[in-house]
Amino acid sequence: MMFDNGRRTIDEANGQQFEYLHDPDVSAVDSFGSGQLMQGARGTPSGGSFIYVDGTLLNTVADPQMVFVYNGREYAGDCDALSDIRMQCRSPAAKVASAAFPDGRGVDRPVELEWGFRMDGVGSLKNLSRMPRFKKFELFPDPIIYNFSDPSGVKYHKSEYLFIDGENLNHAYRMEDYTVEIGMGVCNITSLSRKQLTCRPPDSEPIAKGADGRPRMGSIPEVRVSITDRLNVSIGSLSYDSPIAPFVFSTEIIVGIAVGAGILVLVLIAFFIAYRRKATESNRVLKTMQEQIDVLELQVASECKEAFAELQTDITDWTEALNTGGIPFRDYRWYVAKVLFPNSESHPTMTGEMTVDPARKHNIENGLKLFQQLLLNKTFLLTFIRTLESNRYFGMRDRVNVASLLMAVLQSDMVYCTDILKTLLTELIEKAVDSKSNPNLKLLMRRNESVAEKMLSAWLTFLLYPFLKEVAGRPLYLLYRAVQMQIEMGPVDSLTSEAKYSLSEEKLIRQKIDYKKMLIYVSCVDPEHNTQEYPVKVLDCDSITQIKEKALDVIYRNTAFSRRPRPDNLDLEWRTGQAGRTPLQDEDQTSVTESGGGGVTWRRLNTLQHYHVNDGAAFVLLPKHTNFYNLTIMSDKSDKSLQSHKSSPGISRGASPFVRGDADAEHGIKSWHLVRPHDSADPPSRDGTTKRNNKLVTEIYLTRLLTTKTTLKKFIDEMFETILRTNFGNYAFPQAIKYLFDFLDDQALHHEIQDPEVVHTWKSNSLPLRFWVNLIKNPNFVFNIHKSNSVDSCLSVIAQALMESCSTTDLKLSKDSPSSKLLFAKDITGYQQWVRQYYDDIKYHLPEVTELDFNHILVEESKAHKHDFHTRPALLELFTYAKKHIDPLMAALNADEFSERARLPSRVLQVVHLMNAEIRP
Repeated sequence: MMFDNGRRTIDEANGQQFEYLHDPDVSAVDSFGSGQLMQGARGTPSGGSFIYVDGTLLNTVADPQMVFVYNGREYAGDCDALSDIRMQCRSPAAKVASAAFPDGRGVDRPVELEWGFRMDGVGSLKNLSRMPRFKKFELFPDPIIYNFSDPSGVKYHKSEYLFIDGENLNHAYRMEDYTVEIGMGVCNITSLSRKQLTCRPPDSEPIAKGADGRPRMGSIPEVRVSITDRLNVSIGSLSYDSPIAPFVFSTEIIVGIAVGAGILVLVLIAFFIAYRRKATESNRVLKTMQEQIDVLELQVASECKEAFAELQTDITDWTEALNTGGIPFRDYRWYVAKVLFPNSESHPTMTGEMTVDPARKHNIENGLKLFQQLLLNKTFLLTFIRTLESNRYFGMRDRVNVASLLMAVLQSDMVYCTDILKTLLTELIEKAVDSKSNPNLKLLMRRNESVAEKMLSAWLTFLLYPFLKEVAGRPLYLLYRAVQMQIEMGPVDSLTSEAKYSLSEEKLIRQKIDYKKMLIYVSCVDPEHNTQEYPVKVLDCDSITQIKEKALDVIYRNTAFSRRPRPDNLDLEWRTGQAGRTPLQDEDQTSVTESGGGGVTWRRLNTLQHYHVNDGAAFVLLPKHTNFYNLTIMSDKSDKSLQSHKSSPGISRGASPFVRGDADAEHGIKSWHLVRPHDSADPPSRDGTTKRNNKLVTEIYLTRLLTTKTTLKKFIDEMFETILRTNFGNYAFPQAIKYLFDFLDDQALHHEIQDPEVVHTWKSNSLPLRFWVNLIKNPNFVFNIHKSNSVDSCLSVIAQALMESCSTTDLKLSKDSPSSKLLFAKDITGYQQWVRQYYDDIKYHLPEVTELDFNHILVEESKAHKHDFHTRPALLELFTYAKKHIDPLMAALNADEFSERARLPSRVLQVVHLMNAEIRP
């Protein structure tokens, strides 16, 4: 056996042999029914009945289990291998309502279930019910044991045997499965039938048993019936004393009893009449409720039918639409700036802006040059980073910022930068190994807890840009566009970003929205587009801002987002004929308002439906504050929409509504679009119900998550497959990834780390989780695009699926697991195999990258982007960190032998004096 580069030979002479066996097989399954061993598997909801299995190699499985499926959920029972050809199983227990059995009792028609065995992944045994020689699992109702019918629940021992009545006693249990206890004694069972159990009590009355299991003197012993270890019921008490002799009634007593009985009969008749009247009323209420349930079921069926139809959506047109036009890649500078400084739109390293006192500018320039020379000294830079990280107040944000600034400065010398990064990562690994904690080893590079980890992210960002542009960028952009287009196929709430089609449960519209798809024609008044009309697909429930956004996406399809006009800077005008021009706004005087709970007034955003716009209408996008009266462009093209203008609000150009602007701050007024928050706060109607009672159960809308995921799966798989394979045809595999992974393998070998999961986790933390997850969640780092909140929520779920795919453990799910995990539960296993194969291919099938070859790549990278960043602002900000930690930095430099030889302390003081920083001598 090979363990990395080590070989271990198994000594066959000592009996150490690896034996490969065939999969276990099952030939017959028997269980007890009606008092005899019968072919097939049967059980009850409580489970525990014994089932016997015949087959071959049954003792080769460590933990065999019998399973059946009820209501889409698997239930399992343990099995014990008695030999290689015989196995004993306990039937699984399941939560089954009594109403589930066809004839009420389940006597003649048990519930038939699909069943099989879990045998270490043997696929042929997972579902035996599909094989002709095996019947389906027969699930009978649990046994019902009746209490003693004697007065006060006390039965007097009169005969040799005790008869216990019940139902379904022997459908799945044998006589040996029953135990009858009388106090501290046992009643020996002699026979068992479907409706009766017979046992022989002790000759003398046993001592009663207390609740704590101890003897309780002076009490009547309790009779308890147990069925295996699953059911235990008390049916009364058994007394060995003779019953009290019957009392002889006198004539007067008999007459009194008769009169009392007559009165009781009259009372019972009156009660029966009242009961019948009440029962009739209850039946009427039940009938009404049943009708409401039937309506609800029809609505649910309609929703499920709609979801199924959506699963069959043809995405061919999508792919064609996505392939038209180019991909708006950001150039290298802005791509790197977005990754290094995601919270800054124009970082000083991009603009070169540096605020300094003009009188000190010359000294500061000279000081920054000297400081840059210090940073290019390995001893100083490592000491500088260690000093910063040793400060307990040097927080996460500071670590990330310093790493980004350093990478911006060192980008012009990638060979030196890589050497520094390897040194820091080596120290980080040694620190984790010295902690002697395996969890700490696996957490390495998982979070940005060190400067080195963020530097690694930037290092990959620098070196993988060509790979992104030539290979991985296209599937990433297709994934983003597919998510965006799928979301826009259905309603999206303009204010909450909730959508009908989403992968995120938090951003899913959980109610039915009535809407209609429309095709409108939009022109944009600017010289570039020459007032050309563009067909735009919209929904009649879209807000006016959403209409403008969709129109801009079509008109400026091949234009980078940053170069497009903003929707807020444009007005949308509806052309309704030669002279009719209606400006549309999200809110105006025609907006619908209504009162809600708590004295709040709700105002709904205007939509095309609100303006009664019909299919084929013509619109114009105009710069704000344009004189609508003098603008006549497009008037000859808008006649075709005249016939579609049938019943819109009475707003002409001469009588335009008062448009509410951003300054509208009316007290107590809140806006909403498709889903109004807190519907439960609405006042109840006259019948005492609220609007929420008329809504469908919101969970049925979770099927839309599956609809969206199924539609997008092709694009998700293509993205994952691209970043998890090593063969790209004419394009070479990125040498930076091979170099990094070989470095991690060497570190594991150096530290004698035997656990393969540790190295697997290091690689996952360094590349997929640190680089690819970030870009999947933020495609706007790579492309000049706009990422909406709805799209962001979907991409986060996809990124989470990639994170789960890099895990070395099986995905554990339960009914409480988040929907994002349940959504990709069946795919994660396959993705995990892709990740493992990807790591193995890099390690064993790709040629080694020599230091000389890789240094050549780094030199070319530095030359290509030597002047992409303004390093002076970055150096100035790094110097502020050095100034803040000057005392411990000087102490560390003075204590280092190499630092003293290079006169680093005096050079630091020289920089400080040039920068005019005050410091103690």
